[in-house]
Amino acid sequence: TPVKKTTGRPPLTLDEQTFSLLHTRLRCLGERAAAMLKTRWTALRHVTLCPKRIGHITQAALVLTHHEHNGRY
Repeated sequence: TPVKKTTGRPPLTLDEQTFSLLHTRLRCLGERAAAMLKTRWTALRHVTLCPKRIGHITQAALVLTHHEHNGRY
């Protein structure tokens, strides 16, 4: 999780600020990808499977989405 500045704590060091920034940027990419897959594939909107199974389904959806968009861009 990112490092947060709480009351009574000294300002964040440069390393802590960098860690928080990198964490935020990486999380943004993952959330954007999840949103794209959920809007494209209706099967992924309300999934109640175990994490291992949903991982395989998500990987397949990502491959199909990649092949679908490969010729467009």
